Amino acid sequence: SHPLLCPPGIKCGGVLSAPSGNFSSPNFPGLYPYETECTWLIVVAEGSSVLLSFSHFELEYHDTCAYDYLQVYNGAARDRGNLLGTFCGHSPPPPFSSAWHVMAVVFRSDRHVAKHGFAAAYRKDACGGQLTGLSGEITSPRYPESYPNDAECRWSIGGGSGGGPLTLVFADFQMEGGQGCGFDYVALFDGPTISAPHLGRYCGSKRPPRTISSTPHLLIVFKSDFNIGGRGFKAHFYSAGECQEVFTTIKGNFSSPQYPNFYPNNLKCQWSIQLPPGYRVKVFFLDLELEGRSSLTGGCDYDHLSAFDGGTENGSLLGRWCGRESLAPVTSRSNRLLLVLHTDRNTAKRGFSISYVGVVPMNVSCTRTDFHIQIPVQSLAQLERNRIYLGTPSCAAQVVGRNFKIHTRFDTCGTESQRRNNTSVIVSTLYIDFSVGDQEDIHQYEVQCEPKRKEASVTLIAGPDPSRLSQAENLVDAQQWEGEAMDAREVKSQDTSDIVFISICILAGLLMVIAVVGLVLL
Repeated sequence: SHPLLCPPGIKCGGVLSAPSGNFSSPNFPGLYPYETECTWLIVVAEGSSVLLSFSHFELEYHDTCAYDYLQVYNGAARDRGNLLGTFCGHSPPPPFSSAWHVMAVVFRSDRHVAKHGFAAAYRKDACGGQLTGLSGEITSPRYPESYPNDAECRWSIGGGSGGGPLTLVFADFQMEGGQGCGFDYVALFDGPTISAPHLGRYCGSKRPPRTISSTPHLLIVFKSDFNIGGRGFKAHFYSAGECQEVFTTIKGNFSSPQYPNFYPNNLKCQWSIQLPPGYRVKVFFLDLELEGRSSLTGGCDYDHLSAFDGGTENGSLLGRWCGRESLAPVTSRSNRLLLVLHTDRNTAKRGFSISYVGVVPMNVSCTRTDFHIQIPVQSLAQLERNRIYLGTPSCAAQVVGRNFKIHTRFDTCGTESQRRNNTSVIVSTLYIDFSVGDQEDIHQYEVQCEPKRKEASVTLIAGPDPSRLSQAENLVDAQQWEGEAMDAREVKSQDTSDIVFISICILAGLLMVIAVVGLVLL
């Protein structure tokens, strides 16, 4: 048969709600029509999953499947966070098991080259399955109703494109208890089969701990005996490689999973920044695009990024963001900061990219003539005192008790007078040199004093690796810095009142010398 545009009579797509069924491309086993798009939505009983397999597959080939293709979605179609794969050519897709009770299949053909298409079968799988997505949800049979007796289910997770370790988190757990969990239980294995190392065996009503595999595979076995049941369990999994990280270096960069491509759905990711005592963590948002605010509440009720002071979600909330926002930097009040990304079941976006830097705690004060700078030694315990200096290396810090101290007059150490916002200020640069070997890493802080008021301030002006943070630094405190930079350009010279005063002193000295010489000659 010759391929043609899809006429109105040809069945294409639809909702498949029976416990099992078959579907195929239009005209199968003949050639499929040109310029066709079909979507099949498979919906089975909640608490079940969908098992999908292909008995025949032949589509036009392209190395990125840009012409004719078939897409499989873990849930509703058109949400890239749920996409399990895009396929074309002659190699059939692998068998799929959905991570919840909905699965979508989209077939599209362009206006050239038609093939025989595909034939697929699906069935409801109430118990277990092969899960290949980057994220998903697993529930015991009939959850949240009581699970059946004499059940045994196996969920094998892994083998997808993520390739990293997997994290499993239980949101709810209630099963028959008992010594050694010999009756009803959930067992976890660090690999695809029960011969893999054992990660734990759980029963009763206490939620199992968060589990992270050491391989890209995780096997979950659920077993119930002949009597006494419970509500069962609900758990979600995700690829942990980009989703659970701890940073202890003074600076770093990280981003949401798969950035700048769409992040997966159904995630809970955590990035913990833990710096030495005394430091503060300053976070720069280079890019942020998440699902938008709720139209009902106006809040970030769907996908959102939260920052907490300290190492846990019990710490004070520093911010909660969603949608597309250009954000000012956030600074912790302690040496630890936790960022948590929550994504729901649908509507994924690009995600975020973040840089952070450890801000050295310091006390800067001034008089009408001097700067006083004090930094706790424990904050920079690994540094020699000559790595901390004001203006020039000759103005290095001294160690006094438990502090590095710099006490210097305004006419030394590279200080200069400037006019900012119609006010005379004294400005210098504090350098802290973290360089190791050939890796130069010098942080710069601008220290500023307003002598009339005896008020001092300090601002990080160049943090880690300028090539990577330059974008962040340009975003930071942008308005403040634009104003100050303009003032600095206008008045680069020293305060004219100082110059006039010095000139008068020199002239008076010369006149005095001339007068003395004149008296001697007389």
